[in-house]
Amino acid sequence: MAGAATVVCLQQLKGILGLQHFTTATDLVSVMESVFSQTHQWRWESVVLGAGFLFFLLLTRFFSKRRPKFFWIAAAAPLTSVILGSLLVYLTHAENHGVQVIGPLKKGLNPPSSSDLTFSSPYMMTCLKTGVVTGIIALAEGIAVGRSFAMFKNYHIDGNKEMIAFGMMNIAGSVTSCYLTTGPFSRSAVNYNAGCKTAVSNIVMATAVMITLLFLTPLFHYTPLVVLSSIIISAMLGLIDYEAALHLWSVDKVDFCVCMAAFLGVVFGSVEIGLVIAVAISMLRVLLFVARPRTTSLGNIPNSMIYRRMDQYSAAQAVPGVLILQIDAPIYFANASYLRERISRWIDDEEDRLRLKDDSNLQYMIL
Repeated sequence: MAGAATVVCLQQLKGILGLQHFTTATDLVSVMESVFSQTHQWRWESVVLGAGFLFFLLLTRFFSKRRPKFFWIAAAAPLTSVILGSLLVYLTHAENHGVQVIGPLKKGLNPPSSSDLTFSSPYMMTCLKTGVVTGIIALAEGIAVGRSFAMFKNYHIDGNKEMIAFGMMNIAGSVTSCYLTTGPFSRSAVNYNAGCKTAVSNIVMATAVMITLLFLTPLFHYTPLVVLSSIIISAMLGLIDYEAALHLWSVDKVDFCVCMAAFLGVVFGSVEIGLVIAVAISMLRVLLFVARPRTTSLGNIPNSMIYRRMDQYSAAQAVPGVLILQIDAPIYFANASYLRERISRWIDDEEDRLRLKDDSNLQYMIL
């Protein structure tokens, strides 16, 4: 999630710096090349405006976190930024001084497109191929975003229901001149940071969009793009959880490496590359764990029938003449040779230890 949030933030540099042309690539190198190759086109007006509104958004979020009863301040901050930014541009004519605005928007809803449906078009196969590919990509992106927020907010989602929802949504949208619809990362983050908890927020949002398209589009003529970029960046920053990464380092360094590999793969490549790297490393770790399982010695907890690892429980005591080993994986052909060697080494070490202590001989070995 942090990698995707970083990529979205990088894409907003176009609006923050007031650039007219920007790369369509998402990797860090391409974005930095695009940014620094156009230093002569940077607009200080956009930078100042963007920095000011970004500071305002982050300040309201910080205040709402410290004072939960004022949560509505952070929720209203994006809309307030849009209104203030539009008024500022309108009153100062900043659009004439390098600040990009949305400009004129077409009023009203798109007309129904069901009458354009045909199965005899010469482009039918092209449409079919494109539809399958874009559908799979949209579904994968939407479910990935959904699972990311599910992990972030500690709830569960059903992939089958998500697929049905995306399918029904796009079938309905296809006859009303809609684009291919999925669960976008940036708007999901804005929704999350606004404090939305249930799917009712989508109904409210859709209603607000419909009313805006029917009656309010002229009001957005002077809305600066830099304000929209600031809103998206502020939402993305809330998804970069560096504390979780530090905790992961202290708990499991291999998982931390997987996390960093996925992050770097997303930032320097793409979301798809990051996911492939994370999955590949995770699978490699599972294979290594199964092929080279950890073996540990168990001891008895005094006055009980409980046996625990002796390297973790100081109270656990070895049973005289008995070596009890725990293998943290099933035994099969891929690890049989390795385990045979490890068990033999355990037996030799235990016999040497007992011989040095003039203790009883090793009589049993239990797996």
